[in-house]
Amino acid sequence: MKPFIYSFLLFLSFLPLLSKRPNIVLIMADDLGFSDLGCYGSEIETPNLDQLAGNGLRFSQFYNTAKCHSSRVSLLTGLYCDQAGSSSLSRGTTIAEVLKPAGYSTWMSGKWHLNKQPTDFGFQRYWGHLSGACNFFRGDNSFRLNGNEWTVPKKLNGKPFYTTHAITDFALDFIKEGKVGKSQDPFFLYIAYNAPHYPLHAPKDAVLKYDGKYDHGWDNLRKTRYAKQLTNGLVPKKFKLSPRAPHVPSWDSIKESERAWEADRMEVFAAMIDLIDQNIGRLVNELKTRKVFENTLFLFCADNGGCPFERTRGRDLKPWDPNSYWTYDASWAQASNTPFRLYKQNQHEGGISSPLIVHWPNGLKTEAGSITRQPAHLIDFMATFLELAKAKYPKQVGDRNIEPLEGKSLVPIFKNTVRKGHETLYFHFGTDRALRQGKWKLVSAKKGKWELYNMDKDRTELNDLAKKFPRRIETMKKIWFDIAKNKEKLNQSGLSPVNDSIKELSFRKDTSNQLKN
Repeated sequence: MKPFIYSFLLFLSFLPLLSKRPNIVLIMADDLGFSDLGCYGSEIETPNLDQLAGNGLRFSQFYNTAKCHSSRVSLLTGLYCDQAGSSSLSRGTTIAEVLKPAGYSTWMSGKWHLNKQPTDFGFQRYWGHLSGACNFFRGDNSFRLNGNEWTVPKKLNGKPFYTTHAITDFALDFIKEGKVGKSQDPFFLYIAYNAPHYPLHAPKDAVLKYDGKYDHGWDNLRKTRYAKQLTNGLVPKKFKLSPRAPHVPSWDSIKESERAWEADRMEVFAAMIDLIDQNIGRLVNELKTRKVFENTLFLFCADNGGCPFERTRGRDLKPWDPNSYWTYDASWAQASNTPFRLYKQNQHEGGISSPLIVHWPNGLKTEAGSITRQPAHLIDFMATFLELAKAKYPKQVGDRNIEPLEGKSLVPIFKNTVRKGHETLYFHFGTDRALRQGKWKLVSAKKGKWELYNMDKDRTELNDLAKKFPRRIETMKKIWFDIAKNKEKLNQSGLSPVNDSIKELSFRKDTSNQLKN
């Protein structure tokens, strides 16, 4: 009996320690560019996220994988996408699968976009759509609730169905059902908003709020956002605004009737981001009411930069009509990615740079409103949560043999110290490639020629140093191919050499429809 009593008393002694582990709310937006939040340079109203940033920490060099599903794989597993087995997750384990055995409740609401379902990968509760995109008013047939089919209604909780609202509704339901605030168990809540991914859909009143806001066009918007980034210290003055891309027309050169249409679709995009922020406000208020906000680690990120794909159908229909299907193309996407070049899918900074806002009153030791310039990546979330949750990273889960963890903990940055970061960060999607080592970045778009940039002096990638440092090109590309072959295990197509004759990318509206979602 004595050993039992001793063990029980020991367990009780650990309860206060375990209860101090933070709740974790990880939020990912979809197709949101580097400059699309107020605190990252935007004119879009995002007061809730701005307040989290103002009382927390912003990252100025946080990286994603430039594409929807690959970023979700890296976020969940702490591995590069193909290293984890891509959408199958056949060689990776999820944050939910490692936090659940450590005593965390694990919930998810929103877009999945991977194989099987979240409930097959450690999430105890899940609501959302398994697809990569859906109609915001009607949904699609991939919606699930805890593994079961779920039919989208015309109204939810007395309001017309709208995916962004519904994602938050179910997240709040999971918090209430989990009796947050009354239980010793911490929770991990992953919210994956589908907004502002196309189709550009928003309720009429949300869109009209921005009526006339973008009548001055994308050239003016990029200059305005860049000026705000300089003023708030997010972007150092030494990094120049990238010029308008050759495939983007000047605002003044397009017909007045086209300007009205272009301005209209940017208004919808802004409304969708505004609505994300409003819903994050609902989450914050709920956690404050339950008196757990102080010990909740909030993280907000995005899966890639602004999207250049022109796929609009039903242009004559209003964006609050469920039959409409608007998108925005490279013109506005370049504004979203201010001050950087290129877009979603590309491994240039415009594709892989996105906001990361961190807020945690009980644990963050940085000065309120700080900006860190230490590079970090989606793969770092797993290592961070393992450390904070005192959880273990497994070598095997079920019949999956798990690859060694690639990410590194962000906790030293949270503690206001300089962490030993990644010696190498690897990037790949399709025929776009990059490698970053310290201040150097090697990058190729659409298997075009290798470019080399000094990130300390030229983060907007305007001065290609490839001809000046050919040996560095050779050294870094060998490392890229080694990772691609031996860690990611890419096939021969993925390992094929670049084509030096490709100098400039085209994003013409008649070809962008050929690009995959």
